[in-house]
Amino acid sequence: YIDDVFMTTNLSVDQINQLLDRANGKDENIHISRSIGSTIEFLDVLVNNNYGQLHTSVYHKPAAEPYIVPFLSDHPRYIHRNTIKGALFRAARLCSNVEDFDKERLNIELMLLLNGYPPKFVSYHFKQFFEQHHIMSLMNELNDDIYRELHHKLILQPTYRERERERQIFNKKEIRVLFTFESGPKLQFKRELHRLWKKYYIYEGSLVNDVKLKFSSKSNKSLNELLVKKKPPRSMLVTNHTTTTT
Repeated sequence: YIDDVFMTTNLSVDQINQLLDRANGKDENIHISRSIGSTIEFLDVLVNNNYGQLHTSVYHKPAAEPYIVPFLSDHPRYIHRNTIKGALFRAARLCSNVEDFDKERLNIELMLLLNGYPPKFVSYHFKQFFEQHHIMSLMNELNDDIYRELHHKLILQPTYRERERERQIFNKKEIRVLFTFESGPKLQFKRELHRLWKKYYIYEGSLVNDVKLKFSSKSNKSLNELLVKKKPPRSMLVTNHTTTTT
């Protein structure tokens, strides 16, 4: 991850500190700070070393607000459905034991209800998740063996980004450069990058002499997209007919 590294090792603390001190001395512009212990938070994962066994669970930053788009919004229904499934999927991937998963499941359910999700809607999609993964028994009784099988299966499943990367044909003779098209200095971006590429990478004996740069640009959002009027909630569109008697 950017500027963060997580590692496990059998080296002693003194040996680790020696290696990091040596790395710190190689470049005065780069400073490596460290955090060593039996428990550590990395991104949204809490990792605990319990007598040589690593246990993981979902880490909630104390300052972070557990916010979810309210159910009463102009988002399509599938967005709310995917919110539930995505939260349960994340919990099952990150929690290494069934007790932590069950605790996170309760947190998810409470968070959804507090944000206006109807209890029947939440219950239905929770049940669908458990049925889809053939773990309905976990809703009534916590079984570590059944959950461990689910956890390992989901851990091995590729993420959306990994699946997209697999679909793309990897071409060793081509490097694709994506950038946002803008007026001003960025108009010279392609020309300047080509110049730097030829100056520093194209020379006799270079391994990338046959590699070509391919540029793909995308446009910034227009004012029409930014200022477009969203469809109001259905409750605002319903006309209330009132009758008066004299």
